[in-house]
Amino acid sequence: MITMRRVYDQEEPGENYKVLVDMFWPRGISKEKADWQEWMREIAPSNELRKWYNHDPVKWEEFKRLYREELSGKEELLQRFRRLEKEHGTLTLLYSSKEKVLNNAAALREFLQKA
Repeated sequence: MITMRRVYDQEEPGENYKVLVDMFWPRGISKEKADWQEWMREIAPSNELRKWYNHDPVKWEEFKRLYREELSGKEELLQRFRRLEKEHGTLTLLYSSKEKVLNNAAALREFLQKA
């Protein structure tokens, strides 16, 4: 199972393995206080795509399509996510965006669940 939550929100029961999937380290969180197992910044949308999207709901479908194109070149990382999910049962994707529905973690989760 793949879950997701904002990195600033309280951990939910059953979060077995947590991965930060943002390009940039979240503001206000020291590396010593980080409560996740891994940071996979390479899986995040490109800086250009992230800036273009800017959490504009009108651009959501196009953002997902363009992000899927970027992900198609990262098969090794995608396989790693699949292995982590199998090994740990629950994989939690962490993101820092204030947008809790239309964000890169949601797009990545959708992609992983369909693949």
